[in-house]
Amino acid sequence: MNEALIRSLTPSVLAVLVRRGADFAAAEDAVQDALVEAVRVWPADPPRDAKGWLVTVAWRKFLDATRSNAARRRREDLVDDEPAPGPASAADDTLQLYFLCAHPSLTPSSAVALTLRAVGGLTTRQIAQAYLVPEATMAQRISRAKRTVAGVRFDQHGDVATVLRVLYLVFNEGYSGDMDLAAEAIRLTRQLAAAIDHPEVRGLLALMLLHHARRAARTAPDGSLVPLAEQDRGRWDTESIAEGVEILQAALARDRLGEFQAQAAIAALHADAPAAAETDWVQIVEWYDELTRLTDSPVVRLNRAVAVGEADGPRAGLAALAELTDSLPRHTAVAAYLHERAGDLATAAQLYAEAADKAPNLAERDHLTRQAARLNTSRLNRLEENT
Repeated sequence: MNEALIRSLTPSVLAVLVRRGADFAAAEDAVQDALVEAVRVWPADPPRDAKGWLVTVAWRKFLDATRSNAARRRREDLVDDEPAPGPASAADDTLQLYFLCAHPSLTPSSAVALTLRAVGGLTTRQIAQAYLVPEATMAQRISRAKRTVAGVRFDQHGDVATVLRVLYLVFNEGYSGDMDLAAEAIRLTRQLAAAIDHPEVRGLLALMLLHHARRAARTAPDGSLVPLAEQDRGRWDTESIAEGVEILQAALARDRLGEFQAQAAIAALHADAPAAAETDWVQIVEWYDELTRLTDSPVVRLNRAVAVGEADGPRAGLAALAELTDSLPRHTAVAAYLHERAGDLATAAQLYAEAADKAPNLAERDHLTRQAARLNTSRLNRLEENT
């Protein structure tokens, strides 16, 4: 079984069923049943046209479910309209499906969750982590979204902002999670940028390219995280950086600033610095001020506190951090870093250990644990030297 092929075909197959008149929830169930059948049949008898096979089997699964459900007898006329088997269209329906999931009948958060589940292929747990909510809460949200769109013909498209949010979250999951969706998110955003003349679409594409350019340097050979300041910048993808900067400059020239353009500008300033010590932190703080004005996001304010600590000193950073609630994700890790910069190693070590307990994934937890151990070792060595 080619898992990458399955992942690339699933959204298109789902889109075909929806376009033929299946409601979203029933279509998703039918596609999942077809995938189970593919797992059983393909290893011994792989199809010549994988997409066509999945469409045919999924449609039949849908019709079987429709016939067996008395409450859905009104759809029986779909049986007569079953298309003849044959090669499936090579058109990529995935981006269209993103728009269809951003339906006016859904709230933006529900549309994002539903799309990530049905199109992005993320699990409920992964979506819950992206939203910083319990998994049970996210499961209920997705179920409500499916009920909301049950029976709805997706003939009204959602807005671009919701689609961009979906792509952004999919990219972040691919960039830092356990599923490699980043390249797919970039591909879809390129496609969207080619279809829509919108500066925020280009801003998002630039942001993805600039972050993705650093991917090879983000982890050490043993899989441990490498902080931005310690990354080998020779491993950064300079072509992606150049493309991202060019796209960003064109978007900014439109004078319609949005949050993705502001984030991309911050990423570009990091990418432009030959070394961490040469980073233009003053200008980064200015961009965080713009981003705060656009979003009023506490997470943005948290990142701004780090930038202020670099531009104006750790005490200034801690003062900015004090204005935020310590319940924010990674607040404790930021406090640890700023206290270390201020020379308070005992407090920093304790905060790193606390942050490790709250880390959202194993790689981050291990990194924070090592930071705490490093500072504790340093403190012990100093004590021994002074005795």
